Amino acid sequence: MDKTDSLLAAFPQPALVLDTARDLVVDWNPEAARLLAGSTDAKPKPFSRYLGKALSQFVVFLDEVDHRGTGWTRDVILTGPGGHGLKCELMARPVTGKPGWIMLSLADLTELERRAEQAAAAETFRAGLIEWKRTETFFAELERQNQLILNAAGEGIYGVNAEGKTTFVNRAAQDMLGWTIEDLLGKDIHSMIHHHHLNGEVYPSHDCPIYRSFRFEQVNRIEDEVFWRKDGKPIRVEYVSTPIYDQQILAGAVVIFRDITERKENERKLRDALSEVAALRDRLEQENAYLQEAISTARAHHDIIGVSPAIRQTITRIDLVAKTEATVLISGETGTGKSLVAAAIHKASPRARRPLIHFKCSSVSPEQVEAELFGQVRGAPNGATRDKAGKLELAHGGTLFLDDVEELPFEIQGKLLAALQTKAVTRIGDTREKPLDIRVIASTALSDAQARRSTTLREDLHLFLNVFPIACVPLRDRQEDIPLLAVHLLKLACARLNRPEPVLTEGVVQQLQAYEWPGNVRELHNVMERAAIVSQDRKLVVEMAGAAPEQSASTAFRTEAQMQALARENTLAALRETGGRVSGSTGAAALLGIKPTTLYSRLRTMQISKEEWT
Repeated sequence: MDKTDSLLAAFPQPALVLDTARDLVVDWNPEAARLLAGSTDAKPKPFSRYLGKALSQFVVFLDEVDHRGTGWTRDVILTGPGGHGLKCELMARPVTGKPGWIMLSLADLTELERRAEQAAAAETFRAGLIEWKRTETFFAELERQNQLILNAAGEGIYGVNAEGKTTFVNRAAQDMLGWTIEDLLGKDIHSMIHHHHLNGEVYPSHDCPIYRSFRFEQVNRIEDEVFWRKDGKPIRVEYVSTPIYDQQILAGAVVIFRDITERKENERKLRDALSEVAALRDRLEQENAYLQEAISTARAHHDIIGVSPAIRQTITRIDLVAKTEATVLISGETGTGKSLVAAAIHKASPRARRPLIHFKCSSVSPEQVEAELFGQVRGAPNGATRDKAGKLELAHGGTLFLDDVEELPFEIQGKLLAALQTKAVTRIGDTREKPLDIRVIASTALSDAQARRSTTLREDLHLFLNVFPIACVPLRDRQEDIPLLAVHLLKLACARLNRPEPVLTEGVVQQLQAYEWPGNVRELHNVMERAAIVSQDRKLVVEMAGAAPEQSASTAFRTEAQMQALARENTLAALRETGGRVSGSTGAAALLGIKPTTLYSRLRTMQISKEEWT
């Protein structure tokens, strides 16, 4: 402490060494004792006694000293002898090797102001300077005294006088703004760096918070504005503008600012990313819900089966159009595989990575079609309680398949055509358009001639969709495909039902080919699935709608083993019905029309136990 004592004694201004951890004044010089205690012989008290209500400001000041390694402030009002407030300028620096110790110098601002008044009066008397020159000298002196601190600061700092002219600029401000001291000193800095808002609107100086600081004596903290560099590029800034006084006369303002361009850009990128993630999440949820629905209604088969000229022509047309973006209209009777053709086109197209959104126009009530196609927002006129993307929006980037397009309500067809032509969609209840990048495939049960005469399909929509027509031929006109389709569908049905696969005989093939198939492939699928259920062992039993009883009997013969199994099951059913009673008018033998002795003999032969019928 000897070295510290000698330094304090030699220091011309009030100074002391403070242990902040213990609130202890380790030592002070006579000037500090006189200033704080009123006597050079007074012993120091805990330093918080001299702070009074200014304790919180002093803690903030200590944080600055700890962060920067040095600091000064005029915001802390100390409590002097007799409880009088002392306006002081505090300057502090940590003591090397003593954690929590700081060297604190105090400058009595009242004394400084008195000296400044005397100096200014003497200077004015000698040189005949005018009042504005005194203000300029004040800022020049302020810059000289604080030049090292200003240039060491990481934030940009500059000062303006009451006329808005620049009085000093630190090095960080020059680096951030690209202007030199020579460019800015004595100039209207607002017109150089703060003249326009980021959106291009003019920024009048009378609206500027910096000017309000010295015109209305306000401290203004602004978190998001823009300064303009010398090269014309904007930088996003946050700043604090504080009024400055010269001998209690408002002289201007000091502005401390920070470049937050990178932070704002990162915040923007984060917001955009979060918005994109939210949009993608919403879209994926909608697509997932749609795909789950599509999976639950899986089609009978996933490949186009057949060797007929009609099928070969259809496959050729699929290959021709799949790689293009052309709109396709698929026509054909119900069950001819129009959905299968649409799926094949999408699978072979450049959009195969995106979903094929299948919208069956006849499956939704007329009042719900618009919401299903175009989507809705919560609170829409249709009473929507949540946001929902429509099929058009879900198909963005992929393919939209409009199945049975002629079933769409007539007024919705016009709105759909407008959305497809403008490549934009607006949800119900919303005002924002969303872009559409979709390929359209449509299907209709109407032939081309029927579609042109139809009163259910708008002519302009038909013309828009009918760029590349593909006709699906009914099953009755391609009988050579029936055996292949029957085998394929039977194999799928047996695999799904976990049944052995029966043999498709020549007689069954002839029976299938002799049928008209009004329901086409869809009806054949049903027949094969029913055959997989009723067929036993390897014998295929085909039950056709509308077939004569003798036709079904001729193909549905039973083997001896099957007949014995049926007789055994029939006997068990009779026993269950009578509760095990064999004889009597209400016994099982009476139900079967045989003698009780005959039934007893059959039970022994069939080895039927009581556990089986109970």
